[in-house]
Amino acid sequence: MNTATFYIIQEGSPQDSTLGWASYVHFLCRHFSAQGAKVYINCDDKIAAEQLAEHFWQQEPNDYLAHNLVGEGPKSGTPVEIGFAGLKPSWNRQLVINMANNAATFANSFAQVVDFVPCEEKAKQLARERYKIYRQAGYQLQTIEIQHPES
Repeated sequence: MNTATFYIIQEGSPQDSTLGWASYVHFLCRHFSAQGAKVYINCDDKIAAEQLAEHFWQQEPNDYLAHNLVGEGPKSGTPVEIGFAGLKPSWNRQLVINMANNAATFANSFAQVVDFVPCEEKAKQLARERYKIYRQAGYQLQTIEIQHPES
């Protein structure tokens, strides 16, 4: 059964910043890749995709995760491929992590979707619309509040 998981970002949490969100996506990619999943990350645009790829390169050696932008990298693909609206993964991917802040949907394109519910109201409304689309497409849905340590 296809699943869609929406992670709820809490206002003021570490994920409520560009760098914190990128770090959380890196954490999720490491988690899913360790389980053998091939991950596709969808960003808003080329600039956001390149910035995320650069963030992945800046990780400590023990946290490094092989990745590439769509159209780059080895022919058989890396565990993580990063793209943006209008592009498709160049290798078979089971899971998409959607970081794009638009109404794009991946219903019926991936067996597993990871999406986010940001704090900003317009982005939150777009996440609700994507949630409805996945529900109508028969995805099993769940929401998870991102837990973060207290300061």
